[in-house]
Amino acid sequence: MSLQRTASDDVVARLRRSDRRRLGWACAGLAVAVLVLALLRVVWGTYQVTVPDLVRILAGETIPGASFIVLEEKLPRAVAAVLTGAALGAAGALYRRTLRNPLASPDILGVTQGAAAAVVLGMLATAGQTGGGSDLTRAATALIGGLAAVVAVFATARSVGGERFVVAGIAVAAAGQAVVAGAMLSLAQHDLQSATVWIAGSLNGVTWGRIALLAGVLVAALPLAGVLHARLAPADVGPDLAHALGARPRPTSAAALGLGAVLAAVATAVVGPLAFVALLATPVARGLTRGLPSLPAAALTGAALVLLADLVAGEAVPLLTGAALPTGVLTGAAGAPLMLWLLLRQGRTPGGVRPA
Repeated sequence: MSLQRTASDDVVARLRRSDRRRLGWACAGLAVAVLVLALLRVVWGTYQVTVPDLVRILAGETIPGASFIVLEEKLPRAVAAVLTGAALGAAGALYRRTLRNPLASPDILGVTQGAAAAVVLGMLATAGQTGGGSDLTRAATALIGGLAAVVAVFATARSVGGERFVVAGIAVAAAGQAVVAGAMLSLAQHDLQSATVWIAGSLNGVTWGRIALLAGVLVAALPLAGVLHARLAPADVGPDLAHALGARPRPTSAAALGLGAVLAAVATAVVGPLAFVALLATPVARGLTRGLPSLPAAALTGAALVLLADLVAGEAVPLLTGAALPTGVLTGAAGAPLMLWLLLRQGRTPGGVRPA
């Protein structure tokens, strides 16, 4: 009996080591992809910068013209894309593992729309006021809107997970979009133009102040997100069995959804709503890790997706059409077919929902 137990323990240990190696290689590959895309985003484009010149600029040397473009335009966009994508990817991983539904993400369940509605209402309330549109004010407003959306979904669904929760989230998202449309009709022409660009999800004009704000939130939130994501693992086998194993899925689930809302709301405050990034990141990461759930992999995947979308929208499209597109247009165009595919796959699954 003891020999059989020892043999089974060895098998489990080998499988765990294999999973850790697989996750390690996947995360390393994603990290390299993010670095390459970030470098390409900085050096390639309408104004190209050589790698030696980039190194000199980052070392503190001033190159007329190039230094300003790199430090005030290209590098901020690349850094903002990485941080925003990481925040949305991590938020999507928390939502999907909590709700165990392939359609669970902050941009589907109303969090992003709630944050956007709060920001646009804030623009309307502070139009013409000095300091009304500060980075801190916008972030706080978006956070309030995102958390209010989560509370509204909880109050409507009266449970965590299930079809009722998803339907409530979609309803809250629709309400948020309606508020955005109504508020924008009341904005003055100047404010309307800036709001329109922001609503489309654009990295144009992102500042180092916004980047520092988002970086500070990520430094504090991502470690906690990793802990919550790991604690949700027993819930993968179902709430009843999770309770039998000694887990407490309900408090952990509520905390995970709240933290995911914070990550998504702050990312939205910085660059506007980027459609489908949170939805895309987790299934793509799962494919790269061969089905293993990993919040770092989802965060890195989100960063790579936003970098790629911004590179195509800001540099490749202008070469073909002469006009740049907001990054959110590209993420939305890529995410819509995936969402349809997920819906079709969900319909073919017994019970209608696949586990996260």
